[in-house]
Amino acid sequence: MLPYESNDPLFDAPAYSLASAARYLRIQPGTLREWCIAKRDLPALILTANVQPLELSFANLLECHVIRALRERLSLESVRNGIVTAKSMYDTIHPLLDPRARTDGASLLFQTSDEHELVDVSHGGQVVMRPIVSMFLQRISWDDTKLFPFVKDASPDEPKIVSIGLRIASGRSVIDGTGISTAIIASRFSAREHPLVLAKEYGLTEEQVYEAIRWERPYGAAA
Repeated sequence: MLPYESNDPLFDAPAYSLASAARYLRIQPGTLREWCIAKRDLPALILTANVQPLELSFANLLECHVIRALRERLSLESVRNGIVTAKSMYDTIHPLLDPRARTDGASLLFQTSDEHELVDVSHGGQVVMRPIVSMFLQRISWDDTKLFPFVKDASPDEPKIVSIGLRIASGRSVIDGTGISTAIIASRFSAREHPLVLAKEYGLTEEQVYEAIRWERPYGAAA
């Protein structure tokens, strides 16, 4: 069984509203809705846990995290074609979470048994030889089923301080390894409590406290 094929019932259970998922993903709700709703002859990019009302599962949150990263490099058409082809070729429920998934900046690719060979699922499944870029998959930890969201920038240098775990704090964001809610830290900071005082009280580093505060700022706010 591949790591994304979880037997945990919570993996595909409704857990996030459109608004809360969009905030965690750092995208606009309208953009997220576009990915989740089918239009005319175009299928939705992901199969959401619930349609009415629209609710996303933890698996959906991970999928949209990958789509967000892919959309910085690929057209929506390339992403959609890649998902449809990958589902057909590899019989995978969550192709974007498949550890074989890659991107070269122009297409969605799948690693074959030959480590030097890739299949371009965005363009009909042709075999290609291209460099691999997998930054987005490095933010998912399958050992303990959690996501390290991008707090500021989608870059390899983003620290992994904030995490969202399947079985931690009901799937809400925490300071990784502590179970301490980022929302609690940010709310106390908003009440004018000093970050150094919060760090001492919770046994955190100053960097952890500031990262929680950055994460809880409204999407689009200055860092």
